Amino acid sequence: MNTLAPDRWAQIWRQVNSARDPQPVYQNLVSRYSEPQRHYHNLTHLDQCLAEFDSARKMAKDPVAVELAIWFHDAVYDPHAADNEERSAELAKQSITQAGGEAALSRAVAALVLATKTHDPALHPDAPFLVDVDLSIFGQPKERFQEYEAQIRREYDWVPAETFKVKRAEILERFLARDRIYATDHFFAKYEQRARSNLQNSIRSLLRS
Repeated sequence: MNTLAPDRWAQIWRQVNSARDPQPVYQNLVSRYSEPQRHYHNLTHLDQCLAEFDSARKMAKDPVAVELAIWFHDAVYDPHAADNEERSAELAKQSITQAGGEAALSRAVAALVLATKTHDPALHPDAPFLVDVDLSIFGQPKERFQEYEAQIRREYDWVPAETFKVKRAEILERFLARDRIYATDHFFAKYEQRARSNLQNSIRSLLRS
C-alpha cells in the first residue's frame, strides 16, 4: 500500500470514527504538505516517516496515535514562525474532536506532535519512537542527507547566509552533544553511527564555508 494513498488514510481515520467521511481531512493534509514554501517538510517527508513507522510498527504502544501524529506533525509549517508544532497539534485535536474521536486520542496525538518540537521523549510513552522516526533523516546515506540540508536552506532562504550557517551548526551540534541521537534501540542500531558522521560533516562544511 502506498503510504500516502487515500485508502491508507481512510483505514487509520476509521479508528477515529468509522462513520465520518475521511476524505475532507485527508485532502486538507495533502494540500498543506504541498504548500510552495516546503522543500523538505512536504509529502516526501511524510511518506518517509510513514515508511519508517511501518518498518518498526510493533514498537508502538499506541500505533493509532503514533500514525495520526505522523500525519499531523508538520501539517502547519511556516519557516518564519516559532509555533508550527503547537498549531499542528491544535489542528490534530480539532480534527479528531470534530470527527467524534475520543478525547484521550486527541490528547495523545497532540502530545506526540509537540514532542517533535522539543524532541522530548517524556511527553508520551511513544514519544521516543516518534521522535526517532522524525530524526531518521539524519541517518540516511550521505547524498540524501546533503540533499536534506540543501532543502532546509531553501526553506530558510530569507535568513542571511552567515547567520544561517552559525545557527544551523548550533542546532546540529546540540544533537551531536547527546549521549544518543536515537532514544530507541532499533533506530540507534540502524542510524546512530551514520547520523553522527553526517552531522559532523555538515557542521564542518557550514563553519568553513
